[in-house]
Amino acid sequence: MKFIVKGGLEKTGLHGSIRVPGDKSISHRSIMFGSLAEGSSHISGFLEGEDSLNTLRAFQAMGVEIEGPVDGRVTIHGVGMHGLNAPEKAIDLGNSGTSMRLLAGLLAGQAFDVELSGDVSLSKRPMKRVTEPLLQMGARVETAEGGRPPLKITGNQSLHGFSYRMPMASAQVKSCCLLAGLYAQGKTCVTEPAITRDHTERMLKAFACDVEIENSTACVTGPAKLIAADIDVPADISSAAFFMVGASIADDSDIVLQHVGINPTRTGIINILKLMGADITTFNQTEVGGEPVADIRVKSAKLKGIHVPEGLVPLAIDEFPAIFVAAACAEGQTIVTGAEELRVKESDRIQVMADGLQALGVETRVTDDGMIIQGGNGFGAGTVHSHDDHRIAMAFAMASLRASGDILIEDCDNVNTSFPDFAGLAATCGLAIEVIDD
Repeated sequence: MKFIVKGGLEKTGLHGSIRVPGDKSISHRSIMFGSLAEGSSHISGFLEGEDSLNTLRAFQAMGVEIEGPVDGRVTIHGVGMHGLNAPEKAIDLGNSGTSMRLLAGLLAGQAFDVELSGDVSLSKRPMKRVTEPLLQMGARVETAEGGRPPLKITGNQSLHGFSYRMPMASAQVKSCCLLAGLYAQGKTCVTEPAITRDHTERMLKAFACDVEIENSTACVTGPAKLIAADIDVPADISSAAFFMVGASIADDSDIVLQHVGINPTRTGIINILKLMGADITTFNQTEVGGEPVADIRVKSAKLKGIHVPEGLVPLAIDEFPAIFVAAACAEGQTIVTGAEELRVKESDRIQVMADGLQALGVETRVTDDGMIIQGGNGFGAGTVHSHDDHRIAMAFAMASLRASGDILIEDCDNVNTSFPDFAGLAATCGLAIEVIDD
């Protein structure tokens, strides 16, 4: 699948009031925790994208009865912490690194053996960051050469709690350890070097599991149990980010993004764009299922280049493809450092974004842990390759709002992993986008 997005000086901005799909991180966790809970859980706003559906199918393969999704509604009949059954074959998680890393923790304490596999992209992503702490807890987990998937987990292991100081800021690693800790004897504590998203901690509390949090350390005590809960999944701020950037860089924009999750560990995109001069306001703020949500209004703004504070990088790590597009339109130089984690996402997002920006005439310089972008001139016409990375594809679609001509974006199939019908929703707001399915 390819996108052709129309550019040209006659372009107008984005308008309307829309709700982007549900938060992917919360959707994953709602399936996992609902499956292991005692009783039936009801989920609304579930993201019906391929990544979340792969998590859902994984638990169905292990014997969990799940109804839906239908219009974002899912009912999960939990089997309890030890009610999962061995799947008949390896569990294929497609493109979802979150599914693999979190499931590694949950499955390390089961009584059966299981193998976790994925697509070509996922098979290149590093897994030692989760297998090494799991081994310290007494788990038996094997990887392919170089610490890559597939993961082979041997059951019937006695896990013990431990204290782990993470070498990198990663919510997936933190969550993996905490979820294994639910099956371990004693207390498991994880200390992170910088704040990362805390959806696991918040949702465990919603499922009646005690989580101790002190400064940068989170602890659980096992063996634990979960009690069924109803979860309302807010709109995903990572998906909303593309429209925030699009509306900011295009003239005459005024758009409202409805019911967006504004968890403080996820609002780096808002803070970074505001530092660049974006016109962003939040209103109708409330809380659902322990998660803060709000409507977000974004208008056109004249952006300026900044040195992105490194403290904000972990709070916006998934949104950097969009941020790089904003930087290309901002007056002056934007410098990003401390973002080496971007190199081990669905693609090497530093290099792939730099290649795409350069193909569209933007001056960039790649560094080991980030990028320097000389902005202010917008984009030329051209072809960019997303390398099957959904966020790369959507970021360059928004770049067309400041492009002198059309942009062809290759390899867009995986947009459906996080944002089904992105093109359709974007078109309702004013993006001139055409989908070509080979």
